[in-house]
Amino acid sequence: MSTAQGAASVALSGIRRSFNSSRAGVESIDNTPVAFLWLTDITVAVLSFVISYSWLPILQQLVLPDGVLGRWLPMIGVPPSHGVSAMVPSVAELLGVAAVAAFAALLSVDFLGGYRPVLRQSYARLLLAVVLGPAGGLAAAAIVMFALHIGDFSRLFLFLFVALQSVGFAASRLALRGYKVRRFKAGYYVREVVLVGGETQVRRIAEHFRRNVPGHAYNVIGRLVIPDGPSATVASEPPPVTVLGTVDSLGDVLIHHPIADVVVAEGSDGSPWLSQVIRDCDYFRTTLRIVPEAVFAENLRDLRLLHGLDATGLPALVLAPGRSGCHRLFLKRLLDIVVSATLLLLLAPFFALIALVIKLTTPGLPVFYPWRVVGYRGRGFVGYKFTTMQADADQQKEKLAHLNEMSGPVFKIKQDPRITTFGRFLRKYSINELPQLWSVLKGDMSLVGPRPAWPHELERYELWHKRKLSIMPGITCLWQVRGRNKISSFDDWVKMDLEYIDNWSLWLDVKILVRTVGAVFKGTGS
Repeated sequence: MSTAQGAASVALSGIRRSFNSSRAGVESIDNTPVAFLWLTDITVAVLSFVISYSWLPILQQLVLPDGVLGRWLPMIGVPPSHGVSAMVPSVAELLGVAAVAAFAALLSVDFLGGYRPVLRQSYARLLLAVVLGPAGGLAAAAIVMFALHIGDFSRLFLFLFVALQSVGFAASRLALRGYKVRRFKAGYYVREVVLVGGETQVRRIAEHFRRNVPGHAYNVIGRLVIPDGPSATVASEPPPVTVLGTVDSLGDVLIHHPIADVVVAEGSDGSPWLSQVIRDCDYFRTTLRIVPEAVFAENLRDLRLLHGLDATGLPALVLAPGRSGCHRLFLKRLLDIVVSATLLLLLAPFFALIALVIKLTTPGLPVFYPWRVVGYRGRGFVGYKFTTMQADADQQKEKLAHLNEMSGPVFKIKQDPRITTFGRFLRKYSINELPQLWSVLKGDMSLVGPRPAWPHELERYELWHKRKLSIMPGITCLWQVRGRNKISSFDDWVKMDLEYIDNWSLWLDVKILVRTVGAVFKGTGS
């Protein structure tokens, strides 16, 4: 083992003495919003009520004296008809006490820690919370029945309701936990990391990630060297870290690579380049971790980092985007899934009709045009639109360049001669865009967000233009409802995208979607 590797292996031993890096790696992606767990449990409670009420007549018949279970109950000393009536209570008679039991169950689950991240709990603790929680609800319902002298309430219904809640709560938690563990191990939650700093410090941090952080949680993809600094002249020792450029190119690197975290080793020279790194991470909405060299290099005996130690195990000052993990982003994704899935199902016959017309009017063209573009953080993906142009449309672009009506890297002609007759109708009402709902459902796009970029367009973007790729691209955005084809300046287009990024809210998304519907029916597309 080299001296640098040995230093790296012991550098944090005093700080993370009780730190389980494997578990921490799992915890780093366990960010399921509490609101989702509450919504799931409320749904389980409602379904439990419906199922219990539906099954109640059958169970009542089973436990009556002439029922299958009723014949056996006296053998264990239970009167078969005790508390059981052949009459089925009305929903109104059961709803009040069931609501008390359900609400108390949710509070009990919360008190027992059932709404903490599922991967941070053992199976035993997780099941204890979701099984004992409904038991607390049963106790609350019993107290209410006693206090209000409710003696003729269906106890059979109440016990069935509570039992179904327990099963439902446990099943939903175990399913969520299993899903997250499988995706975690498959590398779906890996966060790409770039390192910045002096050669020695970068080697130590890289070695720390290699030894102490699971590879399917964080992956160091490269480093940025400091011009005229030691990192630019000192030869790298194993393990080698790929050089992605200099610290001055951080902005470009953040867009062309799917980087989630920038880790900076702050040197003893004061790191005069650090201010620019902070500005770039702030502008492109990227988490920044600043590791003080002195703290990282020392083998501490008794001092502990009281706050800030996360899944990376680094003693760092962490600066993260304000909306990086908020519940509103979860709700935005939930809205994308629900709306896109619903529209794809409802519009399936319409899609089939459009496909038929395309084949009848232009037999030599495919129904769908593969749209190979660049989205969030420079990630390339293939979206789909209905084919509206001739087969050699891309080859004709150079000949038509003099007709381009959009300044900047974007190519746009209002009366584009490459568009087919039926394609012009599809574009007029933006029908050709509808297959992008599949990209929304997959997670490559959102309903609302800046438009993705063609790879050849991205090469011509200025640095400030690239900020539009710091969030998920969308089918519609501000520019499409504020002028659309009337906008001839690419800079103005990007400014509206950046305005959306800086002022994003769920309500803004809703307003843009509503206005988009109006714009579509006006037939302003081209």
